[in-house]
Amino acid sequence: MTDQLLLVVCAATPLRRIGELIDLLQARRWQVTVLATPSAASWPFLGDVAERTGRPLLHRMPLPDEPWPALTPDAVLVAPATFNTLNKWATGVNDNLAVGLLNEYLSGDLPIVAAVHVKPELAAHPAFAGNLAVLRAAGVRLTAPHPFTWQPAIDLLPSSGTT
Repeated sequence: MTDQLLLVVCAATPLRRIGELIDLLQARRWQVTVLATPSAASWPFLGDVAERTGRPLLHRMPLPDEPWPALTPDAVLVAPATFNTLNKWATGVNDNLAVGLLNEYLSGDLPIVAAVHVKPELAAHPAFAGNLAVLRAAGVRLTAPHPFTWQPAIDLLPSSGTT
């Protein structure tokens, strides 16, 4: 059985290797749907996501006459998870489709993993540690920001077929 994984991507340098992450997830039998934050959606590295996944790249709120995306993920991975997205998510800001869905899923019982990619200067911000604590208390599994690789986040996901 292949489970559905919602992969939320943020604008950070690891996004250059998004194809590598998708390949690793598919090797673990995940059916991947990619949802980009507004900043990430403009990055050229997402150009072949639909071809790789067989699903459209999601990146914006639907217009009034458009249907909402039919998403029924078995797990959620935020990778790379940036300072901006993590702080918005922890404080309940709901200003784009990616963070809005993360906020909705936070109140459920889906496994959620965030691969933190934040430079040390931002990680030292006084609000950041508290916001990470909020996410951890809500059940989000977080990776350490440095050194950044995909593998720790993948290892925190349940095995596809067991969710």
